[in-house]
Amino acid sequence: MNKFALTVENLTKIYLNSKTEKQNKALNEISFGVEQGEVFGLLGPNGAGKTTFLSILGGTVVKTSGKVNVWGFDLDKNPRQVKASVGIVPQEINLDAFFSPKQLLELQAGLYGIAKKDRITDLILKMVALEDKANAYSRNLSGGMKRRLLIAKAMVHQPPILILDEPTAGVDVELRNNLWENVKKLNKEGVTIILTTHYLIEAQEMCDRIAIIDKGNLVALDTTENLLQRIKIKKIKLKVKNINLNENLLMKDIDFKINSKNSIVVTYEKNSLDFGEIVNYLNQKNIKIEDISTEDGDLEDVFVQLTKH
Repeated sequence: MNKFALTVENLTKIYLNSKTEKQNKALNEISFGVEQGEVFGLLGPNGAGKTTFLSILGGTVVKTSGKVNVWGFDLDKNPRQVKASVGIVPQEINLDAFFSPKQLLELQAGLYGIAKKDRITDLILKMVALEDKANAYSRNLSGGMKRRLLIAKAMVHQPPILILDEPTAGVDVELRNNLWENVKKLNKEGVTIILTTHYLIEAQEMCDRIAIIDKGNLVALDTTENLLQRIKIKKIKLKVKNINLNENLLMKDIDFKINSKNSIVVTYEKNSLDFGEIVNYLNQKNIKIEDISTEDGDLEDVFVQLTKH
């Protein structure tokens, strides 16, 4: 039986519009669990309720109802222990430009009441590959280094759960890959990772399981592999020899798109027919196929299908 790092039961947050007195349910009785040691993705369009959920965990927003248990601690009964069990890496880079990474981590450790003899500042800097910049001004760090420093700040009290809120927003590809290598390293060392991101390919590559929320409702919760299995659409690209751009291609439940005189994209529902039928049809139309490439749907397709965004 898997142990849970975080469990949420019927979590609800209602905001009241003071002018219209209308209620807005930011979270509507959502329930799920995050297993210890996994990388868990929390996805949803803007306004879905992700930020509200993270704010509840961080203690800056008070839930309306429901239960939250973090690392065995009830949020209502043990809020301080819950806060100590979680490290949150925010979207915004909020670093004091005139402090060095080492000074910032020491200051953060002091805010958490960690005695000097119990601090692991140098180890954390090494974990995020910033030991060479320990005494440099934060303002002189690159964007990727600043992101890693935010992770280091969230780790000073050695929380078992690390929450990354859009950690690669505005970061170039090289720095993004570097950041994910650091996150994978932390996960291998036993840290449970909860990730929100708008880069769905990242979630597909990084996450063991994914929850998708939309308008405050949990619309999907499954392994990444099982979510990808939900996609019923198959897309095949055909390289052909000189097709007429005005050629009329018609088959039941199949979409043909002629992109150029040498390219056709065929889209159809998986398991609805044998691809050989499409090949036979094109042969009958005297369309010579020179090459075939196929691709299944990705997490973005799942996301669009579930949220209509």
